[in-house]
Amino acid sequence: MSLLVVGSVAYDSVKTPVSSRDRALGGSAMYFSVAASCLTDVSLVGIVGEDFEEAHVEMLESRRIDVSGLERATGKTFHWSGVYSTEDVNQRETLDTQLNVFEEFRPALNTKHSESDFVFLANIDPALQMLVLEQMERRPRLVALDSMNFWIEGRRDDLDRIVREVDLFFLDEGEARSYAGEANIVRAARRIQDMGPRAVVVKRGEHGVLVFDEKDMFSAPAFPLDSVVDPTGAGDSFAGGFMGVLAATGDISHDGIRRAAIVGSVMGSFAVQDFSADRLTSLTTEDIQDRFDRFVRLTQFDGFENESGFLSPAKSSGNLLRHE
Repeated sequence: MSLLVVGSVAYDSVKTPVSSRDRALGGSAMYFSVAASCLTDVSLVGIVGEDFEEAHVEMLESRRIDVSGLERATGKTFHWSGVYSTEDVNQRETLDTQLNVFEEFRPALNTKHSESDFVFLANIDPALQMLVLEQMERRPRLVALDSMNFWIEGRRDDLDRIVREVDLFFLDEGEARSYAGEANIVRAARRIQDMGPRAVVVKRGEHGVLVFDEKDMFSAPAFPLDSVVDPTGAGDSFAGGFMGVLAATGDISHDGIRRAAIVGSVMGSFAVQDFSADRLTSLTTEDIQDRFDRFVRLTQFDGFENESGFLSPAKSSGNLLRHE
């Protein structure tokens, strides 16, 4: 099934505790589309400047990514610069943000894009996210949304309107608490669900992911890594894997959403192992399947054979929960 992402394509200058990279290919739509392309075909709508390298266009095209919606405008490509903490790689400081041509971005969908079955509205102005939905020929089978505190604090009314129209809402923990006005993450997610989304996906970085849907709550850890090179784009790569497998299988059931969270975590874990999308572009199907299988083994365990469990009366005198 067809998958569309609308968001930013950028150049990033990044310094991490491991090394640094100047003008690395970045942007939410780039990370999402490259991760998703490991699983299915994907279309990208975004904007770049005159300085955007043709080699990067060719890389995207080589990944089965439709770039017919990648507009090239007069000016420079969106540029972000930041440095990650040497003590906590989850913390970063933005040194410079130059919107450049992205400041005038107004997404325009062609016929193919407007008929997409799955749509991911990456982190852009919520008014532009609504503009994308208004251009769809029909209601997509599933619409997912990402946002950030900048829009939560500065475009609340516009954000509320688009949240009511989507099926999945991706946020990190702080964003979920801020948007819901609720410190407890479970109550925050449920409050957001009450606004309309079928499910809320809470990204927790190195602590994994929480998925709240109409049936239940699902938790999965992040895949343990002994080295993180560059965390930039991890969340967008997670979303790319998540939405990519939904589009590839067409399974948007309760179980399908849970599996998608694991596939997303797999793709996010690969993304952080190198700068930009370098690790993602070198992946094989076998790499992804192997890490997915390892993830299953990591989170799998057997319950007690006795259906009544370890607290049954017959075992109440035992010492299963304590040492003598």
